Amino acid sequence: MVPMNSTAMGDMMNSTAMGDMMNSTSMGDVMNRTAMGDMKMDKTMMTHMTFFWGMSTEIFFSGWPGQSSGMYAVALALVFGLSMLVEWLSHTRFIKSTTNKLVAGLLQTAMYGLRVGLAYLVMLAVMSFNVGVFLVAIAGYTTGFLLFGSRVFRDSSEMLPYEKASDLPPLNC
Repeated sequence: MVPMNSTAMGDMMNSTAMGDMMNSTSMGDVMNRTAMGDMKMDKTMMTHMTFFWGMSTEIFFSGWPGQSSGMYAVALALVFGLSMLVEWLSHTRFIKSTTNKLVAGLLQTAMYGLRVGLAYLVMLAVMSFNVGVFLVAIAGYTTGFLLFGSRVFRDSSEMLPYEKASDLPPLNC
């Protein structure tokens, strides 16, 4: 323990935290004023750390989709569309073999960056811990794979390199 002289003790007693502790009637009052930096909290939104059902969630932006069931449906559709778009980018071949190596490399890098960015957006949406968002993300990835990556809608003569070794493509993200 470090010894304190009376000036240091007086300075400490005059500080906001100690002064509030000495003059306040409740410790919770002190914690609200000092730990939060005297911030005023206009609204309180509980952040879930476990999965939950319900429309009262926040996805991507503070306060969105809010309490509206219509906006919740829009949010679910957006997550579904984003996850399908990730699968489409993962299984689509835009670059022809005759393309210049530099141009092909730049296009491939841009597509990779876009795909990873979209996959992270889906991940952030799932981190809302809303079961509906989680199920819609899985449904979007699954539907996207069915439409763009599986053999269902392709000629049997078309074989991609990853299909020779395994039934599943390599993990993308």
